Amino acid sequence: MEQFGHELAARLCPGDLVVLTGALGAGKTTLTRGLGDGLGVRGPVTSPTFVLARTHPSLTGGAPLVHVDAYRLGSAMELDDLDIDFARSITVVEWGAGMLDGVAESWLEVVIERPTGASGGAGGLTRGSGATGSTTDADADADADAVLALDAPEPRTVTITGHGGRWRA
Repeated sequence: MEQFGHELAARLCPGDLVVLTGALGAGKTTLTRGLGDGLGVRGPVTSPTFVLARTHPSLTGGAPLVHVDAYRLGSAMELDDLDIDFARSITVVEWGAGMLDGVAESWLEVVIERPTGASGGAGGLTRGSGATGSTTDADADADADAVLALDAPEPRTVTITGHGGRWRA
């Protein structure tokens, strides 16, 4: 995902908006880290979950990267209230699907699917068992395996869809 982000960075310019969609552990922040590296911005690029948006200035005179985590936002209006300089930045919005009405005329949607199942994944986390809610050794082992699976190298399926004039071609 990081390499893909690095390659995607070469195709982006100021004013571009990229919306990332995918489950926990799909690689949204890793892709954004690759974008940051490809754009030559000041880092490190980490998830802005608690600050909602983080701006990474360019170290090469290019556009800054604005990295937004919209998970806790409820509407396009709240995204717009962040007062992001969309026109002069390259903006990446994690969890931003459905939040662009009135905010942007054009954006690139990147949907990341990560296989889950036999190898674990976020869906494999347990929250206790039995009527008392106690956690058994088997539950703890399953949790540990699931957390490790989040970091395991697995193939992703990436679907890219352009919306609006910038991405028509």
